Amino acid sequence: MTKKEASAKTKKPAKKKQDFKISQQIVYPAHGVGQIIEIEDQEVAGMKVELFVVDFEKDKMTLKVPTAKAKSVGMRALSSAETVKSALKTLGGRARIKRTMWSRRAQEYEAKINSGDLISIAEVVRDLHRAGGQPEQSYSERQLYEAALDRMAREVGAVEKLKDEEAIARVETALQKQAPKPEPDNDAGEGAAA
Repeated sequence: MTKKEASAKTKKPAKKKQDFKISQQIVYPAHGVGQIIEIEDQEVAGMKVELFVVDFEKDKMTLKVPTAKAKSVGMRALSSAETVKSALKTLGGRARIKRTMWSRRAQEYEAKINSGDLISIAEVVRDLHRAGGQPEQSYSERQLYEAALDRMAREVGAVEKLKDEEAIARVETALQKQAPKPEPDNDAGEGAAA
């Protein structure tokens, strides 16, 4: 083996360009808006792994995400202003309540909330929102609604540079423009009587 071949084997592979940088706000699907506070190297099972250290200040939580897996786990940059505008417009539409068991709908809502997609989260907020004259929400409906509202408001607030209270007010204002009656979704697999 020549000297050149030996040095080629010992060289570190070139670092891949990162999609995210320190102090950038990001969205992690299961936790919402966080901020990258550093990029560190850590040894895991004998291998050196580069990690994004993401701080979720409101939840008092820190998460370490391998840089190579960030995209595959759904970590993304904040939504664009256009996506936020579209999500707020979604809130003004009619609620689409599927005619399925609550447990199935709850699972679907939970999946949408944890998808990290702002439009999907807006659909959950819209569908679970109750206006003044509507019946009270059950405990589990209220929990899902509040989780979706919080997740959406945090991202809207981060994109539009609003405080938490202002962001929640912005989302709730968009909800007030909502059409009053829920629209049943007949695509739920149960056919209507013919």
